[in-house]
Amino acid sequence: MPPTFVSQLFNSIADAGRELLDLRGGRKSSEDIKSYCRDLLTQKGEASGMALARDVVVAWNELNDAEKLDFLAFLEAEMSPDQAKIETAVAAYHKEPTLDNYRTLSTVIEAPRQELMRRINFAPGGTAAIVAMRKFLLENLKAHPELKAVDHDLKHLLSSWFNRGFLSLERISWRTPAAVLEKLIEYEAVHEIDGWEDLRRRLDRDRRCFAFFHPALPDEPLIFVEVALVKGLAPAIPPLLSREGKRGDPAKADTAIFYSISNCQDGLKGISFGNFLIKQVVAELSAELPNLKHFATLSPIPGFMRWLNSVNEATAGLHFRDIAKVREVLADPEWHTKPELAEKIREPLEQLCAHYLINEKSGRRPLDPVTRFHLGNGARLEQLNWLGDTSPNGMQQSAGLLVNYYYSQKDIEKNHEAYANEQRVVASSALQALAKSARK
Repeated sequence: MPPTFVSQLFNSIADAGRELLDLRGGRKSSEDIKSYCRDLLTQKGEASGMALARDVVVAWNELNDAEKLDFLAFLEAEMSPDQAKIETAVAAYHKEPTLDNYRTLSTVIEAPRQELMRRINFAPGGTAAIVAMRKFLLENLKAHPELKAVDHDLKHLLSSWFNRGFLSLERISWRTPAAVLEKLIEYEAVHEIDGWEDLRRRLDRDRRCFAFFHPALPDEPLIFVEVALVKGLAPAIPPLLSREGKRGDPAKADTAIFYSISNCQDGLKGISFGNFLIKQVVAELSAELPNLKHFATLSPIPGFMRWLNSVNEATAGLHFRDIAKVREVLADPEWHTKPELAEKIREPLEQLCAHYLINEKSGRRPLDPVTRFHLGNGARLEQLNWLGDTSPNGMQQSAGLLVNYYYSQKDIEKNHEAYANEQRVVASSALQALAKSARK
C-alpha cells in the first residue's frame, strides 16, 4: 500500500529535525544507536525528537544479531528504574501519601526504556521496529533470562498499542493487494498454503478469510482466520483444502467452519486477538448470510501425542493396558493406512484423547493450548473426528485426530464465564462419555 498522509507528514517533520540536528553539529547517521537513544530521551523539540527516533529505527534495522543483543543489554542495564530513587519515593509516600508523592513514585517506578519506546514509536516504521525488537528478544530470552524485565516492559506497551480499539477487521479476498496475500501464504501456521492456486481456492465463493490489521502496520495482518461455508460439522481437513472439490453455494450453507487461525506477528506473542476475532467474524457472517445456523472450528490437538508419550503407569485412573496397545500400533508409521490396525486402536485412542482434552490440566486449566483458547472464548468441546488430518503434522501432533469446538451464539458468554470463573470445561455429553470410558 502507498505511504499514508500521516507517515509522509512524519517523514517530512523528521527530515526537518535532521537538518536542525546537523546544523547544531549533531551526530552523523553512523553514530551508535545507544547515543541516539540517550539523546532522544533528553530531546525536547518535536522535529529533532522525531529525527532521532527515525535514526534509532534505521540503526536497529542495520544491526547484526550480536549488536542487537548488546542493545537489549543496554536497555536492561542503563534504562532500568533507579532503585535509590524508588526507595526515596516509597519512603516519602509512606510518610505522606499525597497526590504529588504518588505521582513521583509512579514516575520513578517506570523504567526509562518505556518512555524511550514511546518516543521511538513516533518515528515512521517505529511500531514495526519495536515489534521486531520483541520478536528478537523472545527468540533469545531463554539464553538471556536477564532480559525478562525488558520483555515485560515491551509487552506492556504493545498490549496498550494493540488493544482491540485500534484494530480493524477486514475481509481478505482475491482482490486484496498482493502484498497482503503474500503474507497469508507466509504466515499460515496450521495448514500450509501451497502457492497461489491453493490460496485462490481458500478465497473462493464458499470460503471466507478475515484478518485484524493495525493502522501502524497496514500491510501486516496480525491474525487471520480461514472459514469454510458447508452443510453440517466438517469432520476432516482434506475436503476443505481440496482444490478439485465442488464449490458450494454460500446461500445454501448452514455451518461456518473455522478451520485455521494463524497469529502472524511473533513480536506480539502473549497479546491475544483471537477472542475478539472469532466473535466479530461470527457477527459479520451472521449479517451477511442469515442462513448460517452453526459456527464451529475444525481444530488440531497439538499436545495430545506429546502427552500420550509421557503417560506412565502411575497416571491415576487410566487403563494403562489400553495405552500400551495404542503405543504398539502407533509405532508403525503407516498404521492409519491399514484398516485392521486403525480399527484396533480407534476406541481406546478416542477415549484417551477425550480424557486428555477434558481432564488433563496445567494448573486448573486444560493442558492443551487450543482447548484453553477456544473454551476461553466461549466455545464447547463438541466432537472428535477420526483421522481428520492424516498429514505428517496431523499424525505427529494428534495421531490424525481433530476436534470440533462449537460456538453457540446464545451460550458463548455463559460458557466463557463458566471457564473464566470456575475453569469449567464445557463439553458435549458424547465427549464426556468417551473421557469417562478412559478411566477405570
